[in-house]
Amino acid sequence: MQKVVDTFIQTANAFDVEGALALFTPDAVIDDVSVGDGFVGTEGIRFYLEQFFVGYNTVSKLLSLDKRDSFNATARLDFRGDFGREIGILKITVDSGGLIERIDADLE
Repeated sequence: MQKVVDTFIQTANAFDVEGALALFTPDAVIDDVSVGDGFVGTEGIRFYLEQFFVGYNTVSKLLSLDKRDSFNATARLDFRGDFGREIGILKITVDSGGLIERIDADLE
């Protein structure tokens, strides 16, 4: 789980949308309460990454990672970008192959 989270942060910080997408299952979901919407599948997640990471020049730093089991963890991140600074929580679920199936995202 640590590797998946680290790689997601690295690819998102590099604005490497294709690299980040490779970490997700084709039918993955990002449900982001802070923006009031869910993003489904490869195209939905691409839109999310392009709008909220690339579009706002967002750079993230992992503050903590609480692994509940082999498939679920909660990451606390420091997000900085054109919007200012926010602390966010990502509840991440991966499949047996280590690909991200779901992220439930919110701000503190």
